[in-house]
Amino acid sequence: MLLSKSDYLLYLKHPAWLWLKKHDKEKLPPIDDNSQAVFDAGNLFESYAERLFPDGIRLGFTDYASYLALPEQTMEALLGGARTIFQARFVVDDQLTCICDVITVVAEKTFDLYEIKSSTEAKPEHIVDLAFQSYVLRQSGFKVRNVYVVHVNNEYVRSGDVNPNDFCVISDVTDKVNANTETTVQRIGEALEVMQSPSMPELSPALAGNGAFGEWLSIYTSITKPPKDSIYELCSLNAAKTKQLEDAGVKLLADIPDDFPLTPKQNLQVTAVKLHQRLIKPEPIKGLLNSFEYPIYFLDYETMASIVPAFDGMRPYQQVPFQYSLHILDSPDSELRHEEYLHRDTTNPGQPVARALRSHIGDTGTVLAWNMSFEKNCNKTLAAAEPELRDFLMDVNDRMNDLMLPFSKGWHVDKNFCGSASIKKVLPVLVPTLSYAELGIHEGGSAQRLWVQAVIDGKDTIDKQVLFADLTEYCKLDTLAMVEIFNVLRKL
Repeated sequence: MLLSKSDYLLYLKHPAWLWLKKHDKEKLPPIDDNSQAVFDAGNLFESYAERLFPDGIRLGFTDYASYLALPEQTMEALLGGARTIFQARFVVDDQLTCICDVITVVAEKTFDLYEIKSSTEAKPEHIVDLAFQSYVLRQSGFKVRNVYVVHVNNEYVRSGDVNPNDFCVISDVTDKVNANTETTVQRIGEALEVMQSPSMPELSPALAGNGAFGEWLSIYTSITKPPKDSIYELCSLNAAKTKQLEDAGVKLLADIPDDFPLTPKQNLQVTAVKLHQRLIKPEPIKGLLNSFEYPIYFLDYETMASIVPAFDGMRPYQQVPFQYSLHILDSPDSELRHEEYLHRDTTNPGQPVARALRSHIGDTGTVLAWNMSFEKNCNKTLAAAEPELRDFLMDVNDRMNDLMLPFSKGWHVDKNFCGSASIKKVLPVLVPTLSYAELGIHEGGSAQRLWVQAVIDGKDTIDKQVLFADLTEYCKLDTLAMVEIFNVLRKL
């Protein structure tokens, strides 16, 4: 068995992850559509980054047979005088292998190594990635002079065609990669042992590394299926505290000792489980509700974002609203009204969204959002797209309040929130008659992905009329959910 770069990175996330991939991969979750969209976006950025190397030749592979042929093709390209190669592959002693995004020949058997990443900076995990590649190249008989990360320029603003020289940044990480060499050699040896072991390493999430605790936790719970109210449901629990509890034999939230160090929010969650009841602080909730001024507007945006800005004036990853839902209560006892806007063509949605919102929100009244920092940032983006409405949009921000506060501040705690203040966790507990389960779209990531694919990319496999209906119902439920949760809080 070969240890590839991706295998090595899996090992660093959790030793059992590597073992499962090699011996029982069915237990690993499949790549979902949203994750695949992230990979596709990374490939798109790679196509721009490769333009920085106009003399490059691309090898790559399309199936397993062409993957196996890559090392030989790489050597042929080098012997043929290639100075820059994309997707060159190297193998060491039938044990290690890696595919390099870009290598450039700078002297005899000496390379500069580049890794293309769609992030906006060179990150610690990129150093680890490149340290593995550098080791494989050196073990293959080559020298590595300099090492770089090619990443997105987060200050880039599109104006006309995308210029890769403005859109991409090259960061020199040579010293950091070289400093990681000794650790890399040690970890490679450990990973080879795990991969070749007949038995799986301990599954504990506490062994997860490189910030992968939460990611591994989802795999762990799917495999072991721990009981309800297990310690793995504790909000914001980290690997260190998990290990302390595991070492003490604690498996359930109810068994956590009273003197165990927890955050205030974790303490509330554990207390709610131990008391088998909701913990409610009515006074701060009452104070919040009394601060609201009618009419009350319940606002939720759906946004588009992409690595490569779709329109002039946009930055990479900038969230631009393409849709909103607005439920309106003119007075405490008035009939609920609903307004909405969904952008349906390939033009920049910013200006039309801002203008529609102006027609639906008056000059007085509280605007409610769930996690309002997101909606406020969206309004700033809309103000840039439609400067004539800047004063209105900034006034909306001044009038905005956050319906999530009772849950994020711990004024209203239920053990079934699982320590989360997400509306997707709060709604089924407080308003079980409302559900996202029957909708064609269940969460914001899919809403964004599908709208971009259908409207901006023109993907003809998506039925736009069905999609637009699904988007309308999904966004509408987000604001209706706020209304119903608001009603629950009023009844307190």
